[in-house]
Amino acid sequence: MQPTYLSYDRGTILIRGDAKVPYSAWDERVKAFRAQGLYYREILEFLDKSGLSATKDGVQDPPPYPDLRCKTVVMRGYQKRALEAWDRAGRRGVVVLPTGAGKTVIAMKAIELVNQPAVVIVPTLDLLEQWRKRVGEELGIEVGVYGGGENTVRAVTVCTYDSAYIRAGELGNRFGLLIFDEVHHLPGESFRQIAEMFTAPYRMGLTATYEREDMLHEELPRLIGGVVYRLKPEDLTGKYLSEFRLEKVNVELTQEEKAEYDRNYRKFTGYLDENRIWLNSPVAFQRFIMRSGRDPLARQALLARNRALSIAFNSEAKLDRLEEILRSNPDERVLIFTQHNDLVYKISRRFLLPFVTHNTSKEERFEVLKGFREGAYRAVATSKVLDEGIDVPEASLGVIMSGTGSSREFIQRLGRLLRKSEGKGQARLIEMVSKETSETRTSSRRKRGGAQGGEEDEREGRMIRDESSGDGYGDAAAG
Repeated sequence: MQPTYLSYDRGTILIRGDAKVPYSAWDERVKAFRAQGLYYREILEFLDKSGLSATKDGVQDPPPYPDLRCKTVVMRGYQKRALEAWDRAGRRGVVVLPTGAGKTVIAMKAIELVNQPAVVIVPTLDLLEQWRKRVGEELGIEVGVYGGGENTVRAVTVCTYDSAYIRAGELGNRFGLLIFDEVHHLPGESFRQIAEMFTAPYRMGLTATYEREDMLHEELPRLIGGVVYRLKPEDLTGKYLSEFRLEKVNVELTQEEKAEYDRNYRKFTGYLDENRIWLNSPVAFQRFIMRSGRDPLARQALLARNRALSIAFNSEAKLDRLEEILRSNPDERVLIFTQHNDLVYKISRRFLLPFVTHNTSKEERFEVLKGFREGAYRAVATSKVLDEGIDVPEASLGVIMSGTGSSREFIQRLGRLLRKSEGKGQARLIEMVSKETSETRTSSRRKRGGAQGGEEDEREGRMIRDESSGDGYGDAAAG
């Protein structure tokens, strides 16, 4: 029997020899079996148990690395239990903890435990900088970076999801430990290829919001392992996280706004009724979007729907109520969340507040957040870019002017307020909702905690959701 040789080839493992290895398929082009990098660990275990250990294993190509030890980090009890659960699960799996609970600490200790080159995958450049600083300080090493124009590999490397996806073929065999921050992004059609092409035997996912409303989180056990430890915000409030209170403020549309909203919404629902269209899934909504490209009436209905939502999201009464909130809370540090940039700019002009959107440069965003942390700015308006991962423990009051029905978005926005800081009391999240519009049902759905399926429109007897891309269906054509 011929010996078995393993090698790495652009995100896949080539297996040469007579062994019939699971997870592989014959590739006639190279006269060898080929498997996804994801299955490197399973292939080694199979060969070992079969008494067919590879004569040559040339898969991994790690960078030089020192003894990776944390300097100062001290784990809380629940953080220790989370790390122990991950270790018992074969050093694979997802840790679900609320924002501010110290998921980064668990990742640091996981790097120390594995003591092999590690890569941390993050969704934004802001998080990349936060991780680079924290890892460098705690481990006392120079940190590699892939993203934002930098391309360097070190013993511990921080990489954006976008860069990891683009460079998976060249980076996939460089690390023993793969850590996904905000792991709910991973199951997306493109990003899941990162986990499939990397050979890292050990894998950890971190998130405050595991479930996806498109159900793609069911892919995570295959990609990195299932949930090994989970806590909710209420499990940690008081001692570790700020106490919080949720408030809902209902506002009335003006007569003109209400008439315009009803006219546009009836046009949308009327088209659905006439054509027997049920928008009860993301696929159904995407089909409706495609239909609008060839059917002028469908296009008109879609635009009418978007105009109705815009009226509900941007009502003058919401701005008037926001003014009352800002005036009556002069000592609070306030984050103002909206669904779209237009309202961000409107708030910024009316109240002379700084803002952060996806169009804000890295340098300007840094200065705005620095001013907010230091108290130079008492409030910041933002669309979606501050929903996730940004460390602003000084924030004590959040105002949701508009948003989607995604429970994940709601939890992420609440999470911006839960970190403890000196002198900070109870955090509050105020949600503004336009009465007698679809926004009331959107509000109910996002607070149901991971509701699946659609939003039932009782007046029309159909399923309708108004969600952003990635969390449902609705804003794909709103632009």
